[in-house]
Amino acid sequence: MSHLYLRRIYNVSKPFVSLFQATFNKEKTNASLYFLKSTNNFSNSPILFKKKGKNSSIKDERDEVGEKKFSKSKIATNNINNDDDLWNFTNLKEGIKERIDWLQSELSKLRKGGGFNPDLLENLRIVVQKGSKKTESLGDLAQIIPKGGRSLAIHVGEKAHVKPIISAIQSAAFLNIQPTQDPEEPALLNVLIPPPTKESRDLALKMVHKVGETATTGVRSVRAITQKRLRNIELKKLARPDDLKKAHKEMEIIVEKGIVDIKKCVELARKAIEDK
Repeated sequence: MSHLYLRRIYNVSKPFVSLFQATFNKEKTNASLYFLKSTNNFSNSPILFKKKGKNSSIKDERDEVGEKKFSKSKIATNNINNDDDLWNFTNLKEGIKERIDWLQSELSKLRKGGGFNPDLLENLRIVVQKGSKKTESLGDLAQIIPKGGRSLAIHVGEKAHVKPIISAIQSAAFLNIQPTQDPEEPALLNVLIPPPTKESRDLALKMVHKVGETATTGVRSVRAITQKRLRNIELKKLARPDDLKKAHKEMEIIVEKGIVDIKKCVELARKAIEDK
C-alpha cells in the first residue's frame, strides 16, 4: 500500500503513514516468524505422533501374534502324544515291573515249601451267599490268631459266615488243613497245621510254576501293546525305517530282561521249597 494512496484516501499526514507501514511490516514479520516456528515443530505435532503410534501398534500386534504362535507351538511340542514317541518305553517298563511285583508277592506265599502259609488262608475267597458270584476274602470276615505250636484259631465275625468259611477251606486243597468248630463257641474255628509232606511240596512247586507262567504271559501282553504302538508309528510315517528297527530291538531287549527276571524269581522260590 503506497504512501500517496493512504494520504489521498484517509487524508493523513506522511508521518502517520510511515508509522502505520512500520506497524504493518512488524506484524507481517511476526506472522512469518510464527509460521516458520510452527513449521519447524510440525514433526512433533500430535497428529504425527498418532500416525507413528499407529505404525508402532501394527508392529506390536504382529510381534504379539508371532509370540502367541510360538507359545502355542511350544505347548504343542511339550504335549506330544507319548504314543507317537518312538523311544518312549515307559509304559512297557512299568507294565513289566507290575507283573514282577505281583509274582514276587505270590511266590512269598509259597516259599514255605508246602508248609502252612497264613497269607494264603487270609486271602482265601469266600462265597458269602449261596448262589451268588460275589466273594470276599477270609481276612475281611474273620480274624486269624496263631495259638502256638502247629495250631491257630479263626474268629468269625458273623455266625452266618461260619459254614461258608469252613466249606471254602475244605475245598482249598493247597491249604491242606481241616477246620473244626468249637463246641462252646460256634463262631470259633480251631485249625491243626499238619507238617509238610511230599504232596504239599509238589503242590507248592506246581503253584510256583503256574504263577511264573501267568507273570510271563502278562509281560508278553504288555509287549503286544508296545508292538502295536510301534506299528502305528510306522503307518503314520513318523520315523525312519532304521530308527524303527532300532526301537524294535530296544523293545525286545527290555522284554527279554523282564522274562529273565521272572525266571530267576521262580527258580529261587523252587529251590527254597525243594530244600525244605
